[in-house]
Amino acid sequence: MSDDGHEQTGRERVPGRQRRRFAGISSRAYEHPADRSALVALRKLSGFDTVFKALSGLLPERSLRLLFLSDSVRVSERQFSHLHDMLLDACYILDLEKVPPMYVNQDPTPNAMCIGMDEPIIVVTTGLVELLDEEEMRAVVGHEVGHALSGHAVYRTILLFLTTLALKVAWIPLGNLAIMALVAALREWFRKSELSADRAGLLVGQDLRASMRGLMKIAGGNHLHEMNVDAFLEQAEEYEAGGDLRDSVLKILNVLPRSHPFTTVRAAELKKWAGSRDHQRIMDGHYPRRDEDKDARVGDSFRESAASYASDVKTSKDPLMKLVTDIAGGAGDLGGRVRRGFNGFASPAPPKGSATGGAGGADTPPQDED
Repeated sequence: MSDDGHEQTGRERVPGRQRRRFAGISSRAYEHPADRSALVALRKLSGFDTVFKALSGLLPERSLRLLFLSDSVRVSERQFSHLHDMLLDACYILDLEKVPPMYVNQDPTPNAMCIGMDEPIIVVTTGLVELLDEEEMRAVVGHEVGHALSGHAVYRTILLFLTTLALKVAWIPLGNLAIMALVAALREWFRKSELSADRAGLLVGQDLRASMRGLMKIAGGNHLHEMNVDAFLEQAEEYEAGGDLRDSVLKILNVLPRSHPFTTVRAAELKKWAGSRDHQRIMDGHYPRRDEDKDARVGDSFRESAASYASDVKTSKDPLMKLVTDIAGGAGDLGGRVRRGFNGFASPAPPKGSATGGAGGADTPPQDED
């Protein structure tokens, strides 16, 4: 029991407080560069949204709406009123005029999603509601409202539909191969979109500790007294830096079938963004506005995305990314690494005593720097 008589169950009771509102904020303010560039490119393609929405007759959206209406609990003033208040609050902070319907679905697995072709629907599971405290849940609701504001729901719905379709046509080799190629591309985008939505959740909750607690609970369950944020973030650093090139390839293979990035990685990315100048500018009221979206240039978005990727590769501790940096930078010992690994492709040795073949040069193995 705590000092105030409440049983300690992993939930923290935090008094209500004023949060900053971001009137007219554009989703470009918080979108991860890779997510934003992909969405801007898709939206700028003539007729792309029209074609995708034309698929709505094939997609089970009406069926999904009826399913949740008939077999889940709709959040309102009379049902899950605390979630209803959080939803209204999140829409107010991100200035989303139309509040999406929200449902609680009986499922012990902690999860939440924002789906819908014409209008977004937010669904949270009972496992998630029971796992998180008020401030942690507020960040999750903000996360899903961020998906709605960014227009992610339509693509998420298509991903769910194609994943189901792939299972039904698995017996058709070429058909399944084509569908899985689309699923893989959508999953890669969706993993980036999750990083964007995490940022939206932080803008709504405005409590980095609560966001971190929520991610830790999703990874390790309702045992906060057994977990530590710093140690959790150290896991992300160890994951990124550990191993050799074989581990780098295994990391890629491990993440391919996932719709979400790994939890430790999400926590590290969110903490990094929370300490960035971009986040501080938003909190100070300086951010892109929705009425400026029509003037956004595709080229600018791609340049920002390219710069972000370049920075990530340059600063990454992953062995594969280090090798990419070496190749791009023309590392002096790269030729030696290749010759040692692929002797059959080595060039003839230079004449003895030449400028490039000094004494001992070929016999002294280059030293890797930390």
